[in-house]
Amino acid sequence: MSKINWSEVFPTKASVIIFVLYIGLFVNQGILVTASQESDNKYEYDIVTVVLLTELLKLITSVSLYCKDQPLSSLIHDSIGSKRVLFLYFVPAFLYCLYNNLAFVNLATFDPTTYYLLLQFRVVTTALLFQVIFKKNLNKKQWFSLILLTVGCMLKGWNFSNPDTKDLDPNKTAKLSSLSLDFNTILIFIQLLCSCLAGVYNEYLLKEPGANTNIFVQNVFMYLDSIICNVGLLIFQGNFTAFSLENIRKVFHYKVILVMLNNTAAGIVTSFFLKSMNSILKTFAAALELIFTAIFSYLLFNIPIYLNTVLAIALVMFSIYLYSQNPVSNPPRQTSTHQDEKELLMEDV
Repeated sequence: MSKINWSEVFPTKASVIIFVLYIGLFVNQGILVTASQESDNKYEYDIVTVVLLTELLKLITSVSLYCKDQPLSSLIHDSIGSKRVLFLYFVPAFLYCLYNNLAFVNLATFDPTTYYLLLQFRVVTTALLFQVIFKKNLNKKQWFSLILLTVGCMLKGWNFSNPDTKDLDPNKTAKLSSLSLDFNTILIFIQLLCSCLAGVYNEYLLKEPGANTNIFVQNVFMYLDSIICNVGLLIFQGNFTAFSLENIRKVFHYKVILVMLNNTAAGIVTSFFLKSMNSILKTFAAALELIFTAIFSYLLFNIPIYLNTVLAIALVMFSIYLYSQNPVSNPPRQTSTHQDEKELLMEDV
């Protein structure tokens, strides 16, 4: 029996901590967002306002972490010296912006189960894009583990029970059977492609063009470009309610502030994850995140765990075991990752 190759899964001790932090922060994010909902599962605050303020908070945090050891003038100098990387970050920033907006459109078209199941194809899509961008071919065992992971994630969102359609209103019934090759289906696959391409391209920027750029400077580029893209899209749509005093006032509730703070930490950790590890391992971390979210949702909110969740956990764990025997290796071009990891671990995340 093949042994787990831990040294290739986690190239450094710091990468293990980053992996655990990544899962913990994103599991916590789901719990905090659920806790911030009203009794009718709706949000009293404006989601667009929260997204913009979170991106601004990420930008401020990245600048602060850089200026902790370097003067602000050095940040400006490094930014000018890496201005090409700054403009390249508009690609993932725009893709993430498009992804977030398409999520609202697609959730209005598809029922949550169909929407969730379709998004699980991002595992295979990420692997395909990884091969194209980094020019690395995955072997059969790696592909098999990724396909198992996809099936496991899809099982998590699949309801084995057959709901009585008599009790459903016509709109909901239409949503349940709306999966066909039409414009709406194309939109959800565009959303999926945006998510995968943004993640893999972000890893590419961290390891190739931006390999010699301080990781906090790269984060500044990412969040600055993201703010510009989001504000530009809001202006294009004529949606100015996100900037209203009423919406901003509702954001300053302690539950919403916790959501933004946790999301900020998760964003910073994600950049270190992609720098020291890779997008393929990130898909496995996301699957573990789903499992732990289901467990903690049961413990904290009494959300039941059904047979599909148990089967999903079994498949995900087996796929992780297979992958860990022969993991993908994609180290950064510059061997400065260890110093970046030390900088992260010295901070209070």
